[in-house]
Amino acid sequence: MSVLSVNQKSPINWGWKVDSANMACAETALKESLMAINQPLYIAQNGDEIGISQQLSSPGEHPVIAFAPAVNADDFGDPDFIAQHNVKYAYHGGAMANGIASVELVVALGKAGLLCSFGAAGLVPDEIEASIKRIQAELPNGPFAVNLIHAPSEEALESGAVDIFLKLGVDTVEASAYLGLTEHIVYYRLAGLSENSDGSVHIGNKVIAKISRSEVASKFMSPAPQKLVDILLAHGKITPLQAKLSQQVPMADDITAEADSGGHTDNRPFLTLLPTIITLRDQLQAQYNYPTALRVGAGGGIGTPQAALAAFNMGAAYIVLGSVNQACVEAGASDHTRQLLANVEMADVTMAPAADMFEMGVKLQVVKRGSMFAMRANKLYELYSKYDSIDAIPLIERERIEKQIFRQNLDDVWATTISFFHERDPQMLARAKDNPKRKMALIFRWYLGLSSRWSNVGEKGREMDYQIWAGPSLGAFNSWVKGSYLEDYQQRKAVDIALHLLKGAAYLQRVNQLKLQGVKLSTHLQNYQVE
Repeated sequence: MSVLSVNQKSPINWGWKVDSANMACAETALKESLMAINQPLYIAQNGDEIGISQQLSSPGEHPVIAFAPAVNADDFGDPDFIAQHNVKYAYHGGAMANGIASVELVVALGKAGLLCSFGAAGLVPDEIEASIKRIQAELPNGPFAVNLIHAPSEEALESGAVDIFLKLGVDTVEASAYLGLTEHIVYYRLAGLSENSDGSVHIGNKVIAKISRSEVASKFMSPAPQKLVDILLAHGKITPLQAKLSQQVPMADDITAEADSGGHTDNRPFLTLLPTIITLRDQLQAQYNYPTALRVGAGGGIGTPQAALAAFNMGAAYIVLGSVNQACVEAGASDHTRQLLANVEMADVTMAPAADMFEMGVKLQVVKRGSMFAMRANKLYELYSKYDSIDAIPLIERERIEKQIFRQNLDDVWATTISFFHERDPQMLARAKDNPKRKMALIFRWYLGLSSRWSNVGEKGREMDYQIWAGPSLGAFNSWVKGSYLEDYQQRKAVDIALHLLKGAAYLQRVNQLKLQGVKLSTHLQNYQVE
């Protein structure tokens, strides 16, 4: 029993006993006090009566049997993350390609003190630049980030994106889908390095690296590779001072341990990935002794207050949401897609070939409910793996995919592909000129690339081909909000959802504190519900 106590004159709501006749009254009072997360909660006992108070006066005859301190939504996470990114909450809206993480989504979250990455991946340079300028006009002081995606088959897009970021003064990028460091991400990082008056390193260009493998995480947790530093220095892209400073800082400020998520994912279990990456961070921090240690956040699988709290309690510096935000009104997805997403269950996702890494066999996670994209995309990869050219595909197979998937002759698809890459990246066509296997890959990527755009714009007649990225966290979220106003996809606003998740995590933290002190709560009180 606690040594704290209160007297009868303290503002305790006496008057109900813990018996079956008054249990409803007791639960209502306790629920209201638990929901007031910014106020402490005291439970005191007077014989067979108990009472609840949000403040404690001088000690008296009624002993306090349980106590839950105030827990605010902004108490979670690493204070350094909040300070460095100039945000109110340890929350990050992750990038979703093709502008699904839209200007509107970034601005809405940013104005509420929540960091969000614009989904620049897959967009042409002019569209990226125009979108960044719109965000900067709305958020002149931030916070916001822009996605920089690894593009092994379209290197010009990655280098072009970095040039745009540096030209426009983008000071935070979310690096995703990297298999290793490239000259382009290193250039972005080092171009922002300078020396403070006290000799310490000023990091002007911040990097949030989204990873799911230890070997990739270690590269971002280490200083820039000397080989790439020397190349950049030789080409005059960085100064000798920046080359020197590069060895004093890691390649990233924040590492997002991305578990089972939508889009690019290795389907890693959340409970094993996060502690593994945190341990790796600790080992490399001991090795390099950085002035400021890297922070490790958690993404993938977070769609409920329970998951958010679990991440924070496991040591996450911040949490990342993607799939859930895609169903919000601000997302760059069509009305049809957002309505479909609002009905997804945990088992309604599967893996399918990725357009940007098709030849490498890389897959991403998509929705299978209401779409045949995954089945059709996997069929194309099966044909690509089996045959060396379009001409080698048996006629009956070719006619089937032309009718069911492409809905046009493959020769016409190739003509469209030539036009597309002539504007986007002419080197892609040059590499396919005398390589029929490469040509086949580009033709098949026509379908994989357009299918996500069809989903975003709501292309009529192509609904069964929509490529919709989502992870099982969306199903968990839909289950959690069922019966509330958030069940309606038209009522889902990103800021509202983020604050519910954080407030819900605070509520559950207080519940756990009471349970650890022996307070028995009904199931109704043990869960945070949106009303």
